[in-house]
Amino acid sequence: MPRFAANISMLFTEHPFVERIARAADAGFKAIEFQFPYSEDLDGIARGLRERELMLALFNLPAGDFAAGERGMANNPAKVSQFREGVAHGVGIASRLGCKKLNCLVGMKRDDVSLDEQWRTVEENLRFAAEAAAAAGILQVVEPLNGKDNPGFLLTRQDEAFALVERIGHPNLKVQFDLFHAQRSEGNLIATMREHMDQIGHIQLADSPGRHEPGTGEINFPQVLAQVDALGYEGWVGLEYRPSTTTIESFGWMKALHG
Repeated sequence: MPRFAANISMLFTEHPFVERIARAADAGFKAIEFQFPYSEDLDGIARGLRERELMLALFNLPAGDFAAGERGMANNPAKVSQFREGVAHGVGIASRLGCKKLNCLVGMKRDDVSLDEQWRTVEENLRFAAEAAAAAGILQVVEPLNGKDNPGFLLTRQDEAFALVERIGHPNLKVQFDLFHAQRSEGNLIATMREHMDQIGHIQLADSPGRHEPGTGEINFPQVLAQVDALGYEGWVGLEYRPSTTTIESFGWMKALHG
């Protein structure tokens, strides 16, 4: 069975952010992840991780005003300096918190810049991020977001993401394979993992289409997670779902998997 990390941006949200670390530990998790730490209490996060002996699996590079609909800036040639400052900021926080993976969201399509120029900017920025992260011993990943739930996002398909990583060709750049986004955009989860596991740097899950816990939608998680194990994935699998009930009640699927 894969090792699961609780995504505390979506789980335990009935508690203040830093308190969610202890709640995850009490629920039996050995690792957490979250989306963005930049407006949170970093001292409190560090203390919580240390006191409860938890690993921090992953968080995102700065992505602009997420609440206002921004989803990254890696494709914006006018914000290259801002992107690179964000990389330095993210790497610094990851180093402080002992986090070994950073995720990049590339951004929404822009009407004022050609697609060719946007993709060139993405490639240059990701190459920079991969190199900066490598110098700190951190893996850089990039994540496609499905276009059904994120209309206008530039990178929406897994095959596009794998091709992008191959074009860039940096050994410290891989794809974040989110089972929810992959199912919404393409399906073929097991076949895709079999073909591309060497390019997958992190896995997240939620059921499709509702983005709730496994067992609430169409994904056959027992088969998919068995393949994650069979293919030799040794990283954490982030639980990035919205519980359909309470967070604790939503963990019933894990007990069922363990028999």
